[in-house]
Formats: sequence, C-alpha cells, structure tokens
Amino acid sequence: MIINGPNLNLLGKREPNIYGSLTFTEFLEEVIEKYPQVTLDYFQSNIEGALIDKLHEVGFSYDGIILNAAAYTHTSIGLGDAIKAIETPVVEVHISNTFAREEFRHQSFISPNARGVILGFGLQSYELAIQSFLQ
Repeated sequence: MIINGPNLNLLGKREPNIYGSLTFTEFLEEVIEKYPQVTLDYFQSNIEGALIDKLHEVGFSYDGIILNAAAYTHTSIGLGDAIKAIETPVVEVHISNTFAREEFRHQSFISPNARGVILGFGLQSYELAIQSFLQ
C-alpha cells in the first residue's frame, strides 16, 4: 500500500523544480508495469485523520506500507502513534531530501516507528521502498 499525504495530489504541477513534472498517477502506472508481481494499492489524502484511518484499516493485513506523510511528517504525533500501533511494516518516503530544506523538515514523528526511511531520490524513493519489501 502506498499512502501519500497532503499536497501530493498536486505532483506534476506543484514546484516541479523540487517534485518533478510527472503526476503520481503517471508514475504509479509505470511502477505497476515494472513490478507485475506486486499488488499495489494507493491512497492519498490532505486530511490527517483520513491518513490515520487508512493506516488502521490496512495495518494488520498488508505486507508493507510506503508512507509519504508530507508535511504531517514533521507535525503529526498521531501518525507516529498509528504506525506504532499497527503490525504492518512502514517505510517512510520523501521525494526531496528533507535535510537539505527548511530546518523544521529535519524532524520526523514517523521515523522512530518506521522500518526505514528513504528520501531525496525523487519519485524513485518509492521504487526503492518497494525493493526493500521484495528483498
């Protein structure tokens, strides 16, 4: 399961110098073709509670969750607690290198409860997360 947080529905339009010009739907289609042995579900919300609800829903039945909580990474104790509460391993993903950006982006409430963190490789960060589950 890939779960994306706020403003990631604007990929391809939002700050292409940071996030690229490909929409997430276009990227996801490519990834699904590249990994036919993997069933990938996708969810995106701009609402923190909806992200927590989705983690609760899939967190006991999926093999892995790739989570880009976007700005909620740096503010949401609730998301961190939700990850701690579920059984499914979570890989935290970021398109940009958050440590090369504003200082408030250097803290994550997700990381302490994640299996691992991948950041700074653009949309390829998601592929690297998929590969981490396949190994």
